[in-house]
Amino acid sequence: MPTVSIVVPAYNEEAVIERCLRAIVRQSVPASEVLVVDNRSADGTREAVQRVIDEHPRAGIRLLRQDRRQGLVPTRNLGMDAATGEVLGRIDADTVLKPDWVAQVSRVFADGVMDAVSGPVEYYDLPLRTIGQQIDDRLRRLQVRLAGDFVFLFGSNMAVRADAWRDVREFLCDDEADVMHEDLDIAIHLALGGRRIAYCSDMVAGMSARRLDDRPRDFRRYVDRFENTYAAHDIRDVRLRAPMAVFLGVYPALHVHRRVQAQWRALRS
Repeated sequence: MPTVSIVVPAYNEEAVIERCLRAIVRQSVPASEVLVVDNRSADGTREAVQRVIDEHPRAGIRLLRQDRRQGLVPTRNLGMDAATGEVLGRIDADTVLKPDWVAQVSRVFADGVMDAVSGPVEYYDLPLRTIGQQIDDRLRRLQVRLAGDFVFLFGSNMAVRADAWRDVREFLCDDEADVMHEDLDIAIHLALGGRRIAYCSDMVAGMSARRLDDRPRDFRRYVDRFENTYAAHDIRDVRLRAPMAVFLGVYPALHVHRRVQAQWRALRS
């Protein structure tokens, strides 16, 4: 089985990073290394990571710093470039991996056919989590069928073969204006380079639905990143815009639900 490194970019993630790392430590098949890349955090992110390192000194967790520039792209790049595994897992600081995630990733890449893979997510702070994960899986499988050559990658739950990463690394968009989806940019460059991207329903990760707490204008900017990314590569296939419709469709009801839920918790406290 190929070795798997896990890269976790982090910026002011004190509230969630320990839960993320503890889920990694509990994997049934351990990752060969875990690289947390801090990007100028002003809270207790680094201290939280260090606590987990001290508790699990054999887990292979390393804390790196990317202070040159604020932004996800340079932070991600530093971690992916520093990783030594044959497969590079890429998750977010609020991702909580299922215990068999590394095992599933190793299985997908074992035959040497696929170059990158994503899986479904379970929103652990929304109601009906299991049903939500099943719906998420069905929607993502539908998106794969619509995507044609440009199968998506999802930054909260993805992995890339190290040699494929090195092949596209110099061509990835720098996105200094911070208006694109960096994970989608990776997928596009892999596809343009003839690399094969898969979707695996068994590669499940939990993540927060905190994006739904954004104000409508900010959420719209987030969704517009799909269009900005495809436009930057002159890709005009309307079928690839399906995720935009899904996000915009579910946002109003779930945004209101989370606001009511937050107000209820505040009253009870």
